[in-house]
Amino acid sequence: MKGIIGFALGLGLMAFIACQQGGESLTGGSATLSSKVDSMSYGYGIQIGQSIQGADELVNINALISGIRDGIDKSDNKMDDEQCISMAGKLMQEMQKQKMEASKAEGDAFLAENAKKDGVTVLPSGLQYKVIQEGTGKQPAATDEVTVHYRGTFVDGKEFDSSFKRNQPATFPLNRVIPGWTEGLQLMKEGAKYEFYIPGNLAYGPRGRQGIPPNATLIFEVELISVNAK
Repeated sequence: MKGIIGFALGLGLMAFIACQQGGESLTGGSATLSSKVDSMSYGYGIQIGQSIQGADELVNINALISGIRDGIDKSDNKMDDEQCISMAGKLMQEMQKQKMEASKAEGDAFLAENAKKDGVTVLPSGLQYKVIQEGTGKQPAATDEVTVHYRGTFVDGKEFDSSFKRNQPATFPLNRVIPGWTEGLQLMKEGAKYEFYIPGNLAYGPRGRQGIPPNATLIFEVELISVNAK
């Protein structure tokens, strides 16, 4: 674990240094960065800070700085390597737990209010949807392959994915996507356009995925283009 963290921080540090080669003197916060060593040190600090971002209640900055000094000096370390790795692992677990709880709470609040809106249907699974345009073509089964256009956003409206922007529809077996899609698209007919409000447990769950927090509630505008021949 320690090696992985060091490698990631090292990559970030090298990228930071490369960005500074055009001019070595700059000011960041209260620190005046007037040499390459200053810039390297500040860049390393930025990487450490970003790696624990959002853990304000879990991290004592003074103790963190003291640990960095002792790690460099090596003369008065209050923990051995095994204890350090254990504590780092516990911190990561607590940070992940906080993110999961915050994301779920945000999603639950959104869904509770959204369920009250005109045109929104709530299914027993917790999936919510609104019909934007009904279709008249084939209706897919869970084992069918479909072609769709879609736009995905978080509950705050921030877009994280869009086939419309790529001008390239997506084709996939309906039973190999997130549960909210598998359930929701079976309600549609070709030519239909729906908006789905998918709770975290029917999306990417507690693990999330790159760019999507754990337990995040997601909104998808989906246009069913075709149900493809098997």
